[in-house]
Amino acid sequence: MKIWVDADACPVVIKEILFRAAERTGIELTLVANQPIRVPPSRYIRSLQVAGGFDVADNEIVQRLSAGDLVITSDIPLAAEVLEKGGFALNPRGELYSAATIRARLNMRDFMDTLRASGIQTGGPAALSQSDRKAFADNLDKLLTKHCKQTH
Repeated sequence: MKIWVDADACPVVIKEILFRAAERTGIELTLVANQPIRVPPSRYIRSLQVAGGFDVADNEIVQRLSAGDLVITSDIPLAAEVLEKGGFALNPRGELYSAATIRARLNMRDFMDTLRASGIQTGGPAALSQSDRKAFADNLDKLLTKHCKQTH
């Protein structure tokens, strides 16, 4: 298992949780972004800068992803592609996407896009709360613990 991060929009506090998890478990963590991303010195953590442009980082993640890998993203279409390739997708609020929930999430995303296109102000997502951070850390830990038990 490797962990891939859609890093352009990933909150700093989530990256810090991921850095600690990579060091603790020895699982390779790669942050993919179209701008330079600072990462701590580690043999498990690296960053990958891709060209700017719409979905360039997402496409790079999907191309490099193997079944069983984990992707951290709030991008619903990327999460859907990850699931199709047999990976896991976890958003920064701690929601683990699944085949059962991804279709509804894609439909809601498309609906909100339609509202915004018609001029309706929908607002953005709420700020990341302490409970969101805890949910993320808890679900990440469950996934990594399950992986570590399977490989040992």
